[in-house]
Amino acid sequence: MIVQGTSVGLDVHARSVVAHAIDEDSGMVIRETLVPDAATIVSWLQGLAPPVRLAYEAGPTGFGLARAITAAGMECVVAAPSKLQRPAGDRVKTDARDAAHL
Repeated sequence: MIVQGTSVGLDVHARSVVAHAIDEDSGMVIRETLVPDAATIVSWLQGLAPPVRLAYEAGPTGFGLARAITAAGMECVVAAPSKLQRPAGDRVKTDARDAAHL
């Protein structure tokens, strides 16, 4: 049995968080800019189709968000930016593209 759900990529910064989510059942894509508050982000994630699995780039904001997401029962991976593969020729870097890539 295949378990559907929602896959989410977050581009986390001190002033904003850009989220890019895809509902694996319907294919619907959701893009949202959120405030960098763990409770607000977790609340938004809980409104998505479960199970929710997400990733975000490691950075200066630390792992507090990952701990809050995991404590809420969601799978969260913090990825090293240097280890993420980029398509050849992908030189444009924006928060929305980073979130979609994750």
